[in-house]
Amino acid sequence: MKFANIEWNGTAAIGIVSEDRVLPLTGLAPWLEEGWSFPPATTDELLRSPEKTAQIAAAWERSAGERESLMQEIGGVRFLPAVLNPGKLICIGLNYRRHAEETGMPLPSHPVVFSKFSDSAAGHLDLIPLPAQSKQLDYEAELAIVIGKAASNVTEEEALDYVFGYSCANDISARDLQMQSSQWLLGKTGEGFAPLGPFIATADEIPDPNSLRISAELNGRSVQDSNTSDMIFSCKQLISFLSRHFTLRPGDVILTGTPEGVVLGQPEPDRVWMKDGDTITIRIEGLGELTNRIGSQAG
Repeated sequence: MKFANIEWNGTAAIGIVSEDRVLPLTGLAPWLEEGWSFPPATTDELLRSPEKTAQIAAAWERSAGERESLMQEIGGVRFLPAVLNPGKLICIGLNYRRHAEETGMPLPSHPVVFSKFSDSAAGHLDLIPLPAQSKQLDYEAELAIVIGKAASNVTEEEALDYVFGYSCANDISARDLQMQSSQWLLGKTGEGFAPLGPFIATADEIPDPNSLRISAELNGRSVQDSNTSDMIFSCKQLISFLSRHFTLRPGDVILTGTPEGVVLGQPEPDRVWMKDGDTITIRIEGLGELTNRIGSQAG
C-alpha cells in the first residue's frame, strides 16, 4: 500500500494513495474489523503499530467498489512529509559510482555517513526557503528507506525485513556551506532541506529497491537519470552496516545517496545553482514524484 501524511480538516491524517486519488484513513471506518482502536493519525504512529498495516490492507480490499465516492483527487490534497518527525535522518554520501566519478572522488571503501536534523523534513509541493547565507544550492534525487522495526546487528540477508517502505527524497545541499569544513552538516540541514514523499510505498510493493529508475527534473529539464543499481552499497548493505554501529528504530529514515547529474558534478564554469522560483521534481519508479519550489521566503 501507499501511505501519505496529509492535511485533512485542518489536522494531520493518513491518506491511502491509489494512482491519482487519495482516501483519508478515516474513510475506511465502515470496513474495519470490530474492536479496531482509534486509527493512527500519522505514518509516524502507524510505524509503531505494524499490525495495523495488515488490518488497513484488509479493510481496503473489503471496500473495493464502494470507496470511490470517498476518494479525493490527488491535486486537491496538501501533503505533509511522508514521515513527519524521523527519529534519525541518516544520509549516505558518494553512494553512486558515476556520481563519485563526476565529482572526482575515489569510490569509498565504507559508507560515508552523515545526518540531517529531523525538522528539516518537508512535504511534496512545500516551498523550500532559499538560504540567505548560501549562493550554491544543489539538488540530490535519493531513494529513502523507512525503517519499520528495531534493527541491531542484522545481517545483509535479513536487512530488508526491517524496512517498512520506501519514498522519494531530495537531499538539498548548500554546497558553499557544506564545504566550509570537513563536516557537511551545516550545508545539509537547512529549513526544508529534506523533502520526503509524497507517500511511503510499503516494502512488498518494491521487491528490489536496487533496481529502480531514479531521476530529477529542474524547471522541466532532465538533470539526473539513473538507476539505483548504480549504488556502491546496496540498501541491504547500508541497513546492515548502520545497524552494527547504532540501533535503527521505527521511523528512522535513510537517504541512500544520489546519482550523477548534480550541479556540483559539472565543470565549474558550467554550474548554475538553484535559485528563487526554481522547481525541482524527483521521480523514482513505483514511488511517484516529489516536487518542490525554491523560494526566498517561506509561506
